[in-house]
Amino acid sequence: MHKIDLHTHSVASPDGGISAEQYAKALNSGLLDYIAITDHDRIDFALGLNKALGERIIVGEEISTSQGELVGLYLNTLVKPGQTAIATARAIKDQGGLVYIPHPFETVRSGIGREVLDSIADLVDIVEVHNGRALAQNFSSKAAAWAKSNGKSGASSSDAHGFKGLSFSYSNIEEKPSRDSLVKMLRMTNLAHRRAPFFTLLYPKLNRLKKLMGLHNA
Repeated sequence: MHKIDLHTHSVASPDGGISAEQYAKALNSGLLDYIAITDHDRIDFALGLNKALGERIIVGEEISTSQGELVGLYLNTLVKPGQTAIATARAIKDQGGLVYIPHPFETVRSGIGREVLDSIADLVDIVEVHNGRALAQNFSSKAAAWAKSNGKSGASSSDAHGFKGLSFSYSNIEEKPSRDSLVKMLRMTNLAHRRAPFFTLLYPKLNRLKKLMGLHNA
């Protein structure tokens, strides 16, 4: 089995803190086997690390739409933020990417709401049914029910913003993933989900503070 995490944030995200060296460490130590880097509204860091480490790094982007956040996976070019959810999903599809729904139904973290999610259902590939940082708003059961009723694959991901948030939430897949095989493999997978240490939930705020103080170079 291969451990895959489809939602993480590098130092290139305003609130992210996972370095290139730490991604390499996570992969080379067996902590994870495949990791998607899904920085906020940028893919340059992910593209560079994909070139350096190969297909073990999946190029993604957590995109700020006018109706909540969407993730594109297996991207080649940046998807412009600020569009509607359906325009964003189509832009992901136009470049052969996969549409991944992060922390659906959450309002604190700009999740896509039910009405919008229903409107783009035909374009959705994967739904995040477990989010490693879900605490105040945990809609895992609701997300899993929506995925099942709409015939979508589910995933468990860390949404880690720091190295020590990795490896608590991930999906197990049987073979090497690709943009063509991932969705099908996730339908047959088992999901690993444990509560990450509480301090890892503070990474986004701490990372933003460090960068404001010039202590963290993105």
